[in-house]
Amino acid sequence: MENIAETAIVWVIPVLLAITLHEAAHAFVARFLGDSTAYMQGRMTLNPFRHIDPLGTVVIPAMLFLVGSPFIFGYAKPVPVNFGQLRHPRRDSALVALAGPSSNLLMALLWSLFKVGLLLAHGQNGFLLQMADAGVMINLVLFAFNLFPLPPLDGGRIMTSLLPVNMAYKFAQIERYGFFIVLGLVYLGLTNYWMRPVMYLGRWIVNLFLYPLLYFLSL
Repeated sequence: MENIAETAIVWVIPVLLAITLHEAAHAFVARFLGDSTAYMQGRMTLNPFRHIDPLGTVVIPAMLFLVGSPFIFGYAKPVPVNFGQLRHPRRDSALVALAGPSSNLLMALLWSLFKVGLLLAHGQNGFLLQMADAGVMINLVLFAFNLFPLPPLDGGRIMTSLLPVNMAYKFAQIERYGFFIVLGLVYLGLTNYWMRPVMYLGRWIVNLFLYPLLYFLSL
């Protein structure tokens, strides 16, 4: 039982941080680009309790963990965005959407740096090393999953902003069914054809920033 609790904590903390910063990033960029809706509703915060969704933040990750899923992901309450208040709605909506996955990529880098710091300090704390590895994995999963080009995921919103207006309107109508379509794709394993290559790309970007530091430390 103690090992199960420890393993759960190893994953729970990175999941909460990943989801919280993901949603806060959406809110911050939206306000920077002209829409204060999320800020006025208290969503531009690092307080995880303002972002937690009982199903997406607690139940789904816990079920995936218990069934031994190779991917553990979750979601939080969507940050409210009034796209009409953005200074350049089509362009800025893509930037707001991109902020979430970008924050996950940044966190994957930070968890990698944390692991490097532990190893340089000759840290033998397996718990913290496991948490660092979990932090990298979770954020790469969220980076790839949220970029899937289907509403209501961030990739779908980016795609909507890139399409011609008439096509964008029709494509956006998928959002009402998008969650169920995504669940179906996950169940069928079809997202693996997207997840693995995009996660590999994310890891490559993280390593691109990490290697100069490792090279400097090796001198």
